[in-house]
Amino acid sequence: MHHHDDEFRLHTPEFNELHKKLDRRRFLTKTSLGLGALAMGSLFGIDRLYGSVSKPAAASPAASLEEDILKALPHIAHKAKRVVYLFMSGGPSQFETFDYKPKLINLAGQNLPDSVRKGQRLTGMSANQSALPMVPSIYKFNQHGKNNTWVSELLPYTAKVVDDLCIVKSIYSEAINHDPAITFFQTGNQLPGRPSIGSWVSYGLGSDNNNLPTFIVLVSKNAPKDQPLYARLWGNGFLESRHQGVQFRSGKDPVLFLNNPDGYDGNDRKEMLEYLSKLNHLQNDTYGDPEVDNRLAQYEMAFRMQTSVPEVMDTSDEPEEVFELYGPDSRDSGSYAANCILARKLLEKDVKFVQLYHQGWDQHGDLPKGIAQQCKNTDQATAALIMDLKRRGLLDDTLVIWGGEFGRTVYSQGKLTADDYGRDHHPRCFTMWMAGAGVKPGISYGETDDFSYNIIKDPVHVHDFHATLMHLMGVDHERLTYKFQGRRFRLTDVHGNVVKDILS
Repeated sequence: MHHHDDEFRLHTPEFNELHKKLDRRRFLTKTSLGLGALAMGSLFGIDRLYGSVSKPAAASPAASLEEDILKALPHIAHKAKRVVYLFMSGGPSQFETFDYKPKLINLAGQNLPDSVRKGQRLTGMSANQSALPMVPSIYKFNQHGKNNTWVSELLPYTAKVVDDLCIVKSIYSEAINHDPAITFFQTGNQLPGRPSIGSWVSYGLGSDNNNLPTFIVLVSKNAPKDQPLYARLWGNGFLESRHQGVQFRSGKDPVLFLNNPDGYDGNDRKEMLEYLSKLNHLQNDTYGDPEVDNRLAQYEMAFRMQTSVPEVMDTSDEPEEVFELYGPDSRDSGSYAANCILARKLLEKDVKFVQLYHQGWDQHGDLPKGIAQQCKNTDQATAALIMDLKRRGLLDDTLVIWGGEFGRTVYSQGKLTADDYGRDHHPRCFTMWMAGAGVKPGISYGETDDFSYNIIKDPVHVHDFHATLMHLMGVDHERLTYKFQGRRFRLTDVHGNVVKDILS
C-alpha cells in the first residue's frame, strides 16, 4: 500500500505542473549550477563570492560565477581609474614626430644597407623597388622640456607638454599590414574574433557610472579615410555582449537606435521595459542563457542613456577658453578636437575606457604634405587634453595613450625628390607615448639604431604594452582570463611582460 501511495503522489496535478516547469535539461542545468555554487562557496566562502566581489546588477549566478572567482579585482594597487586611448590609425611616421635621426642627413639618397635590413620582410608595395633610398625628415627637430626631449616642429603644442609624456621609441609588432596590425593592437591577436582592450577592461573591472557604457568609442568625422575601421576593433569577441564598445557619433543621433521613434512620446517606455523584462526573465528561467541577462542590462542602460547621452554630448556650457585651448576645430562636432573635449567630459563622468580613432596617417607618398596636415589637425587638441585633465586633477588617475599600429620605413617608397617622398609600413620599431597615471613623466624609453630600422635597447612588444596597460589598471594580465571553446584566453595570449622601468 505504501508503494501505491507513493506512486499516486507522483501523479498528482501538482507533480505534473512541476514536471512541466522542470524537465530533464532544466533540472540538470539548475542542479549542476547550484551544486557548483555550493562547492565554490565552500572553497572560497559565500561572502567572498557574493559579498566582497562586485557583480554587474543584471548578471545571473550562472553567467557570473566564473567571473566572480576570476575577478577578485583589482589584483594589485591600481594607478589608473580610467584610460583614454588616442589611436592614430594608419601608422604615424616616427621620423617626422619623435625619433630624431640627424645622421640620416648625410646618407640621403643612399640605398638602405643590407647589414641594417638583415633580409627582413618588406611589404608588396616596396619589395619590387629597384632601390631603397634613405630619406631624412625635411622637418626640423628641437629640444624641449627639462630633459631636452627632441620633438618635431610639426608638433609645437605637444612639445609644450613633453614633460608630462613617457615617450616609448621601441615599440614593435610582427604585423606589417594594416588590418592584422590594428587588430593586433586592439585585441592582442592578428586574426579577428578576440575581445578588444576596452572589452577586457569592462569584463575585468566593470563600470563606475551606471548611466553610461564602460567602453565608449569616438571616430573623427573629418579625417582622411585611406584605411577602413571596423566595429569589430571595439567588439566584445567571445565575451558577453554587454562588454562591447559603444560608438558615439556626431549629429542628431549620437548613439544609433537610442532615441524614441518619430511619433512616440516615450511616456510609457518604462512600463514597456518592465513587461519586456518579465518576458526575458521567463526566457532566462527556461534556457539559462546568459545573453538574456545581457539583453536585459542593455535595454535598461539604453533607457538611462536617453537622459545621460544628450547631457554629456552638450558642450554649449563649456567656457570660451576651453574652445580656445582645444583649437578652432573644437566647435565642429565630430572633429578630432571636439572628440577630445567629449572624451574629457566622459572621463569626468568616470567612463572607464574611452577610445578615439583618427584616420589618415598612411603616407606612402606625398608624406611631407600629408603628415603636416595630420599634425595640424591633432596636435593642439592632443596637448589640450593633457593640460585640461591635469588642471582638473584628473591626470593623476587617468592614463592617456597616443600611437598607431606601426611606424614607417627609413627608405622612400616611390620617387624621392628634394621635397617629396613617401614611407612604407615598418613594424619593427616605432614610437608611442603615454601620460598620466602610473607612468614616469618627461622620459624617453628605448632606442633605435641610426636608421630607426632596428631596436638597440629596451624593446617593447605589443603584448608588453598590453600587459603594462592592464597593470596600471590594477589587473594582472596573466590572471584575467575567459574560458572559450575549451581553453582560457587572455588579452596577452601566452606572452607579455610589464615594462617596469617606465612605471612611476
